[in-house]
Amino acid sequence: MLPLQIPSPPQGVWHLGAFPIRAYAIAILLGIAVAVWIAGRRFVRRTAGGTFDDVLEITFWAVPFGIVGGRIYHVITTPGPYFGEGGNPVHALFIWEGGLGIWGAVALGAVGAWIGCRRQNIRFPVFADAVAPALLVAQAIGRLGNWFNQELYGAPTDLPWGLAIDPPNLVNDPATGIAFAEGTLFHPTFLYELLWNLAAAALLVWLDRRFRLGHGRVFWAYVALYTLGRGWIELLRVDTAEHVLGLRLNVWTSIVLFLGAVAASIAIGRLHHGREPDARRVIPAESEAPPADGHDPAPAASA
Repeated sequence: MLPLQIPSPPQGVWHLGAFPIRAYAIAILLGIAVAVWIAGRRFVRRTAGGTFDDVLEITFWAVPFGIVGGRIYHVITTPGPYFGEGGNPVHALFIWEGGLGIWGAVALGAVGAWIGCRRQNIRFPVFADAVAPALLVAQAIGRLGNWFNQELYGAPTDLPWGLAIDPPNLVNDPATGIAFAEGTLFHPTFLYELLWNLAAAALLVWLDRRFRLGHGRVFWAYVALYTLGRGWIELLRVDTAEHVLGLRLNVWTSIVLFLGAVAASIAIGRLHHGREPDARRVIPAESEAPPADGHDPAPAASA
């Protein structure tokens, strides 16, 4: 028999002496660790020439860039708590309190990954295709942090899996007139997205094996699948967000990125078939490079 509700965790922070241990941070770190493991295994298996150490080195660049990008995107798209009435700009630096926008994390994380790939002489599309399903798994694990923080839940519902929220975490926004009474149950959007991400990750792995996708097409499929789910899940949420033409900004972002991902995948499919033969970029050895004057060197005399 289904439960009448999904309870929220009673706390999301524990203290080890004076040191706070936050469930949100644990979820993010666990997601990163699992993603690195999955990406490493896929990277080594999919294409010749790559190693697990390459993935670790690239991750060293991608993760810090991604965290900064995710925070910047969150602050830009949800400026009220930081720059609105009663907000505190300094809290924009408090990442441990929650708030990482996925598209900022992906965009700036990709910049960091590109730097890491260049340093390791790895083709960036090869790495992007290997890491794509791992990103979805990491995002699924990260959503558990939202559950512990009792944030980003959906509209009220009377479904058997309604999510219970403690009174201090109920949305109460006089500016929009949104306020909920104690005892109201809500759509567990953290759970919807968690399940969607895991299903999309499994589908990506199947598509990759079935059609031997390469040249960035697995990554663009990731963008398309994630935005397809994020769009309708975002429409359920009731937390404060910027609106454009009556829709939440993240809904518009999902629509634009979905269309762009489909177009990119089609364009790449017309130019390339199958996968890259090697994970490493082809760079002529210095000894094989022609001389600056364009003439072939004279053959060496035989001994």
